[in-house]
Amino acid sequence: SCNVSGFRDEASVKHFSFYINKPANPGLDINIISTNDRGFGFAIYQQRVRSGEIFITRVSPNSVIFEIQSLQRGDEGDYDCSHDFPCLFLLCDLVIDDSLSVSSPASTSLSFNEGEALTLTCQASSNTIQHTHLSFAWYLQRDGEDDARPVISLDRDFTLRPGRGFEARYQAGLVRLDKLGEATYRLKVSQLELSDQGKIHCQAQEWIQDPDRSWYPIATKDVKPDSLSLAVRILAQHTALQEGQELLLSCSIDTSNLEGSFFSVAFLREGVELARIGPTGVLSVGPEYSGRENQGELRAARTGSRDYRLILRPVRTEDQGEYKCRVWPEERGLDGVFTRGASQDSSSQLVSISATDSGLSVKMQDAASVAEGDRLRLACEVEGVKGRLTVAWQYKSSSTPAALFTNVIGLSQEGVIEETEEFRSRGARATRPAANVFVFELDEVKLSDSGVYQCAVSEWNTNSKVHSQSQAAAVTVTPLDTKVVLISRNNKASVGDDVDIMCRIRGPHIPVTVTWSLQRDAATLDNILTVYADGAVSWSFSQHHYQLKVEKQNQQVIHYLQIVGASQREAGKYQCSVSVFLHNVHKKLSQSNQVAVVVENPESELALSSPPVLKTNVNMDISIACSIISKVSVSSLYAVTWELQQDGTNKTIARSDRHAAVTFGPQFEENQRQRISMIRTKGRGFELTVRQVTSTDGGIYVCKVEEWLQDPRGDWYLLTTVSRASKLTVIEPEPNLLLVKQEGELNVSLSQNFMIPCHIARQSSNESRFQVTWFWQKQAESERPIFTVHRNSTFQQSLRFDLRFDHPLPNQFSVTVLKPNPEKSGTYFCEVEEWLPSPSGWRRAAVDRSGELIVRVSHAEAVSGCNSAVWIAVVVIILILLIAVVVLLMVKICRGKMSGGKKAGQSLWAEQHALKPSGGD
Repeated sequence: SCNVSGFRDEASVKHFSFYINKPANPGLDINIISTNDRGFGFAIYQQRVRSGEIFITRVSPNSVIFEIQSLQRGDEGDYDCSHDFPCLFLLCDLVIDDSLSVSSPASTSLSFNEGEALTLTCQASSNTIQHTHLSFAWYLQRDGEDDARPVISLDRDFTLRPGRGFEARYQAGLVRLDKLGEATYRLKVSQLELSDQGKIHCQAQEWIQDPDRSWYPIATKDVKPDSLSLAVRILAQHTALQEGQELLLSCSIDTSNLEGSFFSVAFLREGVELARIGPTGVLSVGPEYSGRENQGELRAARTGSRDYRLILRPVRTEDQGEYKCRVWPEERGLDGVFTRGASQDSSSQLVSISATDSGLSVKMQDAASVAEGDRLRLACEVEGVKGRLTVAWQYKSSSTPAALFTNVIGLSQEGVIEETEEFRSRGARATRPAANVFVFELDEVKLSDSGVYQCAVSEWNTNSKVHSQSQAAAVTVTPLDTKVVLISRNNKASVGDDVDIMCRIRGPHIPVTVTWSLQRDAATLDNILTVYADGAVSWSFSQHHYQLKVEKQNQQVIHYLQIVGASQREAGKYQCSVSVFLHNVHKKLSQSNQVAVVVENPESELALSSPPVLKTNVNMDISIACSIISKVSVSSLYAVTWELQQDGTNKTIARSDRHAAVTFGPQFEENQRQRISMIRTKGRGFELTVRQVTSTDGGIYVCKVEEWLQDPRGDWYLLTTVSRASKLTVIEPEPNLLLVKQEGELNVSLSQNFMIPCHIARQSSNESRFQVTWFWQKQAESERPIFTVHRNSTFQQSLRFDLRFDHPLPNQFSVTVLKPNPEKSGTYFCEVEEWLPSPSGWRRAAVDRSGELIVRVSHAEAVSGCNSAVWIAVVVIILILLIAVVVLLMVKICRGKMSGGKKAGQSLWAEQHALKPSGGD
């Protein structure tokens, strides 16, 4: 440790540097670490400082502790500590004159009623030639309190701040600090309260700025009010005593108007109150001396109108020191309530107490270090005991080195525990496990418990204490330093395996709360469970999948989290965080590192078989089988997907999920789905059937089988996918289309019609449909289509020909060219396309051509026998038609006469029906 003292401003933070002088280079100081400069240390120490192996802990503004956590052989040597005093400007030897002055009107004793207003002024100024700032504050030292507290202050950056306890009144405008002119500061309290009673003074501080822009105080001055017109004197009967004798202190008051006045008088040793006598003569004893009053060692009383007395017998060596009296005037109101005025102290009276010869000796460790929240245990061993013993455990805070020891807990001669109220609630214990051993224990120590602990042992002979000895131990309470490390024995597991994760907590054995969390993705962190310090467990996830265990070791506590039957839900990054309920406050400690747990699927042995090549004829049914040939789990479920690969593209035919629900691929229309079916065979096989196979069904059929398993959570997961392919070849029948191939020549005259036949001699199927196209080719020109009849009986004429289409029989087609002219001469033929039905639509099966007919059209009359016969037939038909018309006209005339003049509107058929046979006609 390293401490610095003697500063005007003890509260300002001081900086320290540590060096080492090694035996190998006795004249060389090697820089290690500094509180003011991160780059202070030499290279051999920089890495250890950055890693936290070497560090400085600040205990107070004037005290630090230097620590090396892991010593090395090269750390041998002499260590030096220096205090780094900040330079004010560039030169450290610059002297700045103290020109700060603070003054106020003459102080006096003021009397107010509750609710009245108080106004005070104070002047503060400085003549320093350097650029400085002033801060100013009004302080109130309440009656009965040793330290003054700020009422309101003006910081060096001109910011007003109310003191603690005055915030609400400042916000309400009842407490104000106004600066009047250059040097006058005015305090105004609009409505005084009873708690404002005491001494009020002003204080100014002068600040200067260092080149690094840090501000430092260079002067502090305050003006305190004069004392009341009250004189207090203290007198000791004997100032040099031996241990066991009697100390008699007398306190007298000298003031005007003593008659009818009331006072409270207290006796103090080294600033600690022993006893107080109130205005009505009631005695109250300080907590450190209450035990001695109970044993009759301390007595105090008022012995006259102005005299008070304190007796302490027998005295101990620790009773020596400076004693003084403190007096408060008390004003009694009409209601009998006393109002206390400002206190007045006497001068100090020094009393020395020497120890008598004794064989009594006390041994105790001289230093101890304990972590915050841990248990402090101090043992005190006594030797040379001749009488009965009492022990008092006492404490002095390290933050106030000048303070006196105060009692914590003790053991009387009869073994009765005597403890103070403060430490009774803290769980302080004093025990005597052996006749010569006294033990002090304190649970859950705080940082503020750092200080010096003293074991004061007294030896008694009858009712008189004859000897006393004490030993002290400096106790340092270090901040809670708990390291949490997370490890896993098997962070890679298969589904269903158990996983163990260990959270190692190294540090003091204090009750902690451990929270386990799981991060499944980058954005989500979920709590699994929390194990509280009292053993209670709060679950956020299902507790059926986790188990807990705690193992305590010497330097660490291990919390186990076991994942029972891991699934993909438990995969992720695990972390444990630790907190402690310390001093009635939850405090978060460090978090562990993250450990990734990977849950892998078990290995699959799934294998398939299927026929590599299949062939079938058109319009036949085909079944493609795909079977499991490996050993698989009895709990596995399977989904199968059939795909068809054609021309580099994949089409899903159908899929059966693990529950055997079948769906078809979107590429297959409803009429195609009717030809497809899927079944599962008993021998762990899958079969796809395609009925009435067409040429478009050829391709590569892929059977994809997915194996699904159920994890311990009941969730199904895909284990593996295995594929097998089968090639299907569709064999189409040979085309069987044949046209009549008759060739011929035909000479026709102008306007003489001619027919171009197109007869089918043989076809591939009874379901065939035909598309017939007639062509015409002039000499030295390419052939051109004239007329087309499609398979759906729609016509299409391509050239301007007068035509007549005939289709007398299913296999006979013809067109007749009407009224041809010589331009229509040329070669004529027909072409037939045969179309057959298929599941995907009609397909063209074959194409054939007829024979060619060469036609010549001339301007001369037809002379061929065939043409003459035609003309004769035409003439005969015309004559027959003329005869028929004449006969009909004659029948009509005869009937008209027989009807006797029927109306012209009646039809011929109606008249005929009206005729009846008659006799004689």
